[in-house]
Amino acid sequence: MKINGKNIYSACCAASLWVGFAVSGYSMGLRSFVALPVEKNGAVARLTLERTKGTDTLKTSAAYGVSAHQTLLFGVHYRLSPAGGNRQGDLSTLYRHITWREDSTFGTDRLGLLAGVIVPGKKDRDAAVQAGFVFTHFKKRHEIDIDVLYQSGLGNRLDGGRYDISWQYRLSPAERPDWGFTQELNTVLELNGRWLEDSNITHQVTVGLQSVHQKLVVEGGVVRDLNNSKENRLLFSIRFHL
Repeated sequence: MKINGKNIYSACCAASLWVGFAVSGYSMGLRSFVALPVEKNGAVARLTLERTKGTDTLKTSAAYGVSAHQTLLFGVHYRLSPAGGNRQGDLSTLYRHITWREDSTFGTDRLGLLAGVIVPGKKDRDAAVQAGFVFTHFKKRHEIDIDVLYQSGLGNRLDGGRYDISWQYRLSPAERPDWGFTQELNTVLELNGRWLEDSNITHQVTVGLQSVHQKLVVEGGVVRDLNNSKENRLLFSIRFHL
């Protein structure tokens, strides 16, 4: 086989992308779905059950890798209980483009821009457009993910927004193997914010655990509102890497 400049360039690009995915792993925040890297033609599905004050909500999230730098993200929620009307939530769609990335054998830094729309789940609701960014810093046993998303309502829909700052720490193993995959256990600590027009922003803290397997991640945690209603929420999530 002939070796030319194009072959060398392609091999270097592939190696660089492999390093980026290998050091990042499957760790990410409990309250956000926009930070996880997804390889080309790869897919991730996540089911999250949230319980608060007798209300059970199931959120389904999915991601598809268009390329190593472009990802499509989807999310929709459905109220399991109590029974009644308006149980179907809106569909959130986002396009993520990684605009900057720097990988090494010890970690990675990347910045992505987000843009998309919210499609109403019922005819009497209005749509919204949304935009923001996500930044990830990963080094050795630590990962920090920061995302901010602003939603501009159309028609009678109110504007809204959110932020998530998540720190994940790998409890085990202390060192990853040079090759292959090993199961991991991570702690998660987050500061979250949710805002709706004409209301005060609700700041929240989230603590949890992640059990990472080769194609499956089981995770859960507790969310505490720091102001306003000061509610507590329980989260349990299963994530499939396809």
